[in-house]
Amino acid sequence: MSTETSAAEADSDQSAELPTAPRSVVWSGGHSYVLEGVRGARWAGVDDRRRARFLTDADLQRRGWSHHPR
Repeated sequence: MSTETSAAEADSDQSAELPTAPRSVVWSGGHSYVLEGVRGARWAGVDDRRRARFLTDADLQRRGWSHHPR
């Protein structure tokens, strides 16, 4: 896989909408986040010190996210 292909995939993830199915997984900042719940859903993961971290859809859009680890 070339660098150009990787960049194109990253761009397509950024412009795509976040998954909405419970237990969907996305990656942001080198960490995985799992969608918890349906109503008032939030993304759950851990930080570099293994502390629980919860993000909203808006947080992930602002930070950047991907379907695959980078």
